[in-house]
Amino acid sequence: MSGRHVRQLLAAVAVFVAVAVTATLLLWNRDGEAPPAAPPPAPSATTTTTTTEPPPPRDRVVVVKIDNVRSALPQTGLGAAEVVYVEPVEGGLTRLAAVYSRRLPDVVGPVRSARETDVQLLAQYGKPSLAFSGAAPEIMPILRRAPLQLATEKSVPGAFFRDPARPRPHNLFARPARLPHGTGPGPRHVFRFGPAPGGGERTASRTVRFESANYTFTWAAGPKRWLVSRNGAPLRSTESGRVSAATVVVQRVTVRQGADVTDATGAVSPVVRSVGRGPATILRNGKAFPVTWSRSGPGAGTRFTTGAGDPVPLARGPVWVLLVPR
Repeated sequence: MSGRHVRQLLAAVAVFVAVAVTATLLLWNRDGEAPPAAPPPAPSATTTTTTTEPPPPRDRVVVVKIDNVRSALPQTGLGAAEVVYVEPVEGGLTRLAAVYSRRLPDVVGPVRSARETDVQLLAQYGKPSLAFSGAAPEIMPILRRAPLQLATEKSVPGAFFRDPARPRPHNLFARPARLPHGTGPGPRHVFRFGPAPGGGERTASRTVRFESANYTFTWAAGPKRWLVSRNGAPLRSTESGRVSAATVVVQRVTVRQGADVTDATGAVSPVVRSVGRGPATILRNGKAFPVTWSRSGPGAGTRFTTGAGDPVPLARGPVWVLLVPR
């Protein structure tokens, strides 16, 4: 290439650069801001948009149905439970459903039978393992269809044993570590925990009455726990001593008649509706908070809010939930 051609080429490049710079400067507005970027091209008919949601939390979750009549005392394993539900059963009596996730005790019991209430109540924990002694023939098909890992003395014999020092049927105990590995959201995901809200009524003690049983919760400022009494006597667990709770939820619920199940006296088995909404009282930090409980569906956790709709979190530590018929 001759020198004249090189000079012509360089001159053309210089002109091109000058034009590009000038065009860029003209695009800047008077405030010195860059012009908005061109919108992205519209997606074609074959383009799809996918929204990825985080997977639901998965913990090990074990639930044990625990006998709660005088002949069953003292119980074992209650001190390790993260949540204890007090369920109404036939004749105005109560039965406990103890939920374990982050720490499994060596032994829990005495183990007693399941109820239809357990199906809807425990669905918020995913597919937990449920240890129970049995159920009425009308209930077993309902339990088998539920999202539960069922475990009985017959189906998982290595996870249960009988205490010969106790009378039947109050002598069946479970070893939670040997139960089927149920999984789902543990209590830390089912409930909301956090600092105490403002307000509340100072409460030293609160008694909750069922038809044939009552529970009293007395505030102990030192350990910051509600000490649990049953029918006027301190409730104790063999492995931990006096049973206590950081939060107590008195949840008023409606009940319906279940699958025509009755006890020996002909009393009908009630079924708690734990999905829906209703009044409740939360006891925490030595105070009582009137709230509304709500649960949108079987797979949803239970939420507690003020009259204004603000969330009321629970105190970190053991939770007792009493399902009290309205």
